[in-house]
This record gives sequence, structure tokens and C-alpha cells, in this order.
Amino acid sequence: MTTDGTGVSVAIIGGGIGGLTAALSLLRRGIDAHVYERAAELSEVGAGVQISPNASRVLHGLGLADELARTGVKPVALHQRRWDDGRTLARTPLAGPLEAAFGFPHYLMHRADLLAALAARLPADRVRLDHRLTALTDHGDRVEARFANGARVEAGVLVGADGIHSATRGLLFGPERPRFTGCAAYRGLVPADRLKGLGLETTTQLWMGPGGHFVHYFVAGGRLVNFVAIKEQDTWTRESWTDRRDVAEALAAFEGWHPQVRAIMEAVDETYLWALFDRAPLRRWSAGRVTLLGDACHAMLPFMAQGAAMAVEDAATLASCLAAAGPGPEVEAALRRYEAARVPRTTRVHALSAAGKTRYHLPDGPEQRARDAELAGGAGGLSLDALAWIYGHDATA
Repeated sequence: MTTDGTGVSVAIIGGGIGGLTAALSLLRRGIDAHVYERAAELSEVGAGVQISPNASRVLHGLGLADELARTGVKPVALHQRRWDDGRTLARTPLAGPLEAAFGFPHYLMHRADLLAALAARLPADRVRLDHRLTALTDHGDRVEARFANGARVEAGVLVGADGIHSATRGLLFGPERPRFTGCAAYRGLVPADRLKGLGLETTTQLWMGPGGHFVHYFVAGGRLVNFVAIKEQDTWTRESWTDRRDVAEALAAFEGWHPQVRAIMEAVDETYLWALFDRAPLRRWSAGRVTLLGDACHAMLPFMAQGAAMAVEDAATLASCLAAAGPGPEVEAALRRYEAARVPRTTRVHALSAAGKTRYHLPDGPEQRARDAELAGGAGGLSLDALAWIYGHDATA
């Protein structure tokens, strides 16, 4: 790791993608950083994650290019299709054209592969497991964090990268419950060998239909196919956000959809039903020497595939801001700069992600036909030109 002698120390709460990227980014800039994860081991819930060029730019800079190339998959296109007859609504080239336009690849990955790649770059003593944050005190010149295991830690800055259920956020701004978005997702992973008969392309395929949509793509170096099947429902009353469900239930929810959609679901050994929650984006992320990152401050629907990418961007921008500050009063000003740089962008992506729920789930009829005509004409919000403000962003600048 390089050093530049800033003298700032940072305690990061949460060992997910955002937290580990923050630790690596800070260490690269010579900033003393440690991660405190509540679980007994580093793990990621979920399966697939999309790493677009705005995020791969950061990860390549952290030395992960070879590992991303080994475990990730570069999709040749985003293929948007109709739910019942499979008709192509739009096909956006990715891979070569996208990399030429923005300088970095787009990867489809298993979340566990990305987390492992990040963890492998960190010295082992930088990650402390079984540390659940219970209290924090900002003493003005330092922050003290207290954990359920009795440990106490002091640092110049504390960063809450602890997800949508963020304990840091609760301690900083008070309790607030995430809101159910009216959508639930069946998720699954299928060995690619089982689906050879379908002749699947190496694309991200997005099938849009009444009240739901279906996404599938290769992950794990092409060995697995990840799918996410999202349907609208009025309420969520279960205690868990994630329930193991019978595959027959998922198939019933997608009755009448294209045979390829149903064949992928039929091939899975098990599926999980996830409630999709979000929060209203915060206008303020920081107080004193404490700030937030990722889902802790801007949890969003997955319809723009930018949740992980925004956390990676947060991490890079935070490291840039802190690297320009010394250990004294400049730290709080650096956190304000970080917040000012990130809030407008993440709020805009949050709004676009929320709008996808309506756009992807239109019932067959005039609005759906107008949407499809717009897509056929090269518009519709998912073209490379329309996404340039997202994909071309350099969060390290």
C-alpha cells in the first residue's frame, strides 16, 4: 500500500462491498483504515451484481483488474424483451463499444466473488469480525465506537457502511424504518450446463411484462446463470426479508411468460423470495466526524443496477476528500465536501431506479405500446448515450 502521511485514521463499520472498497481506497492513499464487521465471517447475501464502468474504473485502480476478468463476465449487450413472445424491444451494445466509450469494462459477477477479491487485497489485520456497533461518541477531535463484544475503538473518522439496516445511521440521525416498495424478487442461481439447450447469449436479458420483470445473466466466469424475477405485491408481512420458497410458487407467479423465462426458473434447485425495500435518500450524510456510505444513506431499487456501483463510487470519493485533509479541523470540511459531491448524484440515480418500477411493469395497452415504440426508436433511458453521465463518471477525481 502507498502512503502519503495524512495522519487521519478511519474506522469503517460494515464489511460489505462498500466498506471493503473504502478501506482499500483509503489505504491506497496512506490513510490508516480498519473495518469492523458485525458477522463472524465476511459474506454477501444475494447472488448477481453488475459492475458498470464507473465502478470498474475504481476497482481496477485498486488492483482488481485480473481478478474481475477471471470471475466476471463481460456482457455483449443489454437485451430488452417482451414478456410473452420474447420479441426484442431494444438491444444496447456493451462489451467492446461500452469499453471504448468509457475506458473500462462492464462486469456481471457473483457478489461473493467480488467480496472475496476485495478482501484478498486487504491485510488480514485490517478487518475485525464479530464487532456489532452499539454506541458512538464524537469527542470533537476523534470518534469513539463501542461494540457488543465489549471492544472500544477510537478513530479520527467513523464511516457507516453498514447497509440499509445501518446502526450508524440510527445512532447519528435517529431510527427510521426502511419502506417496502411494493415489489418482491425471486432469486436463484442455475448451473449453466443445465441451460445449454437454450443457447443463451452472453447478454443481460431484461424481460418486461405486466406487474413484473425478469432479468438473467451469466456470473462466476460463465459457470452459473443468475436470475432475478420481480413481481409486484401489496404488502410484506414476513419477519424476514429473505425466505426460501418453492420453485413451483415462482413459476406460478410467472404463468404465461416466455418458455425461456420459465425454463431458467425450472432448472434452479432452490429459490429465495426477497422483499425489496428502500429509504428516502438522505440530504445529509455527515455529523461532525461521522459519515455514511452506500445503502446506509441511499438504499435504492435495483432497476438501474447501480446500488453496488454507487457504494464503490462513494468509497473512492471519500478517500479523495480525506486524502486532501489533515488530521485536524480539516477532516469535518472534507466530509462536507464528500457529502456535497455525492448527494446530488446518488439522489438522481435513486429516482431513476424508482421510476423503473413503473416503466418495466406496464400492463399491456397504450402506455406499454408507447414505451415499446420509444425503445425501438433507440430511446428509453438505457442507451449508452443516455447512460453516459453514469458510466463516464470518475469518482476518484
